[in-house]
Amino acid sequence: MTAVPEISGRAAEGYEAALDAFAGAFARGEELGAGFAVFVAGEPVVDLWAGFADRAQTIPWSEETLTCVYSSGKAVVARLIAEAVSDGALDYARPVAEDWPDFAAAGKGAVTLAEALSHQAGICGFAEPIPPEDWTKREIITARISALAPLWAPGTACGYHPQTVGFIANEVLRRRIGRSIGEILREQFFEMRGVEVHCGLTPAEIARSSAMTKPPRAPDHRKSLLAEIAFLKPWSAAAGVSREAWMAAEIPASNIHATARGLAEIVHPLGNGGRDASGGIAINDVALREALRPRIEGDDLVLPFHLRWTAGLMANTNGFFGPSLSAFGSAGFGGSAVMVDPARRMSAAYVMNKMSPALAGDPRAVRLFTSLY
Repeated sequence: MTAVPEISGRAAEGYEAALDAFAGAFARGEELGAGFAVFVAGEPVVDLWAGFADRAQTIPWSEETLTCVYSSGKAVVARLIAEAVSDGALDYARPVAEDWPDFAAAGKGAVTLAEALSHQAGICGFAEPIPPEDWTKREIITARISALAPLWAPGTACGYHPQTVGFIANEVLRRRIGRSIGEILREQFFEMRGVEVHCGLTPAEIARSSAMTKPPRAPDHRKSLLAEIAFLKPWSAAAGVSREAWMAAEIPASNIHATARGLAEIVHPLGNGGRDASGGIAINDVALREALRPRIEGDDLVLPFHLRWTAGLMANTNGFFGPSLSAFGSAGFGGSAVMVDPARRMSAAYVMNKMSPALAGDPRAVRLFTSLY
């Protein structure tokens, strides 16, 4: 066993098991730095952090340490879209091309917003090379995405879109409400409410972001051409750009940075009947039902899992988000995860900087979520 660092924060009465699970991962040497937070019915009941934000173990992980949550950030995107649907700015059933006409190219004109968010659009990546740095340039990458031809018939199967789904969501939001995902997070959540969730970091935010450690081995990808296109091509992500340039860019599906508390708080309306942590209605009942209802289920063409997708979240059919079948969530490469459970009026988020090979279902996250039941 490894010496357990000082655990900061709090776990309310009745949530001692979460504290034990969090400390246990450090005791087993599974963590460098990490945070875990839980909201129930609008109240923060767990907010824990410990360890180090840097590989040299000289910078303690603090309440304000940001960390990249990779695809766990897709839950943030789903929440922002649900609020825009609730406000009447967006409609899950409306084709993406009605808001973004160029998206209709190459047979995508009928793809609805819900189909895009549930990974049915058929554009999981680029089959032909693109400059990897294009992922950091919104106008260039959105033009490239709009021109893509589907790799399977849209609406017939799900195939995880690691990067493209975030730009699709961002573009419809930007065109309908005039702000990008990064701008919404900064103006509506961070500046107004202090919620620490960011897409596109300032130099000061980069300075308080944790350094990630590489996983000990590659993930177990599905052995298919589609998985190769989505994940494994040299141009499948923004490879080769500087850390600072990547963190400053808005790549909504994969480079959102957050604290555990911020991540759990921002998704809370999806698990709390549409109400945010202040008690206000962020998502009305109709939009919430549409956000969480199943859109497609089957063997994912990209990820090596059988999945049931809502409009942006995985249903908990694989136990990635603990034992509850009423839970939904998103998981990030390396271990982070965020979940909501409407049956418990709960949201929870786990963030860390010691990456594992997990694409989803990291045992550290599963143990933490399980401790809540």
